[in-house]
Amino acid sequence: MPTAATATATHPPKLALGEIISFAYDTFCSNKVRFALTALGMVIGTASLILVVTIGMTGKQYVLNQIQAIGANMVYAEYQGGAGNANPDPLTIDDMKAVLQQVPGIAAASPVVPFDIRVPIGNGKERDVRVLGVFPEYSAVRNLVVLSGRFFDAEDEQAHDKVGVITQKLAQQLYGSTDEAVGKVLKLSGLPFTIIGTFKERVDTFGQSEVTSNTMVIPYTVSRYFNDTQEVKQLYFSATEASMVLPVTERIHKVLQPRHRAESIYQVENLTELVAVADRTANALTLVLLLIATVTLVVSGIGIMNIMLATVSARIREIGIRKAMGATNREIRFQFLSEAVLISLIGGLAGVVIGLALPFSVRFFTEYRIPISGLSAIVAIVVSSLVGILFGTVPAARAAKLDPVDSLRYE
Repeated sequence: MPTAATATATHPPKLALGEIISFAYDTFCSNKVRFALTALGMVIGTASLILVVTIGMTGKQYVLNQIQAIGANMVYAEYQGGAGNANPDPLTIDDMKAVLQQVPGIAAASPVVPFDIRVPIGNGKERDVRVLGVFPEYSAVRNLVVLSGRFFDAEDEQAHDKVGVITQKLAQQLYGSTDEAVGKVLKLSGLPFTIIGTFKERVDTFGQSEVTSNTMVIPYTVSRYFNDTQEVKQLYFSATEASMVLPVTERIHKVLQPRHRAESIYQVENLTELVAVADRTANALTLVLLLIATVTLVVSGIGIMNIMLATVSARIREIGIRKAMGATNREIRFQFLSEAVLISLIGGLAGVVIGLALPFSVRFFTEYRIPISGLSAIVAIVVSSLVGILFGTVPAARAAKLDPVDSLRYE
């Protein structure tokens, strides 16, 4: 009957997982500088991964906010031509009324009647001003920011009050500031208009919209004094909610087209396509940056593999002694693999802390809140573990294949 000592010699006890990890930790502590420098590449790669995701999310959010700030759930219609220059078929105020009657889901609407006029600014000088005749709802549809005074209301519209609001830049150029402009009188074709407020677009469109730097906005009813026709340049609508923008756009076109000649072309658009393009662009940019961060992780993984191969070469005699004491190839392989994973995990965790701390710290210096993705931190840790496993496999396999007799003879 075999004794306990015989059984132990025949079947040496296997190392527990905790012991293997403990060995890996001791090895790390005995070579702190070497392993710390190796983990530095993983720190940079992991932090880059998180920062890339953060930059992508921040860029996407910023662009989408900028686009949406042009107008809340805005839909706009405009005559494009097709009926011939001799006999155009523009939109009219009756078209807007028909849309409001037949299309549900519209919160507000306003026509836009633009015209240019020269106004006296004193000392015998004149200045070109772009005047827009609109409804009071125009301010809400276009999401304008009133800087001083107020925007004209329904009472001003119904009473045909000669009032108007001017852009921030025009107010500064004519009167020095937005506050000084309120109450001043500006004559349009001899008619005195009182400036009751100043405004600006929530997002600078750089003159690409109907609002320019020298724009004055007046009630639509008063604009009929200068152009006594129902023709309008554009019709603006605001859907009640974002989900209604697409169906409202389609229904508006179906209402407008039958009211005009078949050959007339009307553009009815919204910002949804622009938002989609911006979203795709931001995603593509994020993907490119992720590929760059991935290259950094691969380079750091190669560094881990190199240092582990050097470690195996430096510990050949130790491997031989452990095998002579009964350690299996599997235990040797797992020991060196755990060391590689430990390096990558330490670097990965440090990178996650840095990657999350940098965008979070911005909140203490600015009012802007940078979006932080917790998922990116989880992905970064998983990726760093995989890098350790992938690039630690070759050194671990090499250590496991060493012959114990040759290893013991190694000097």
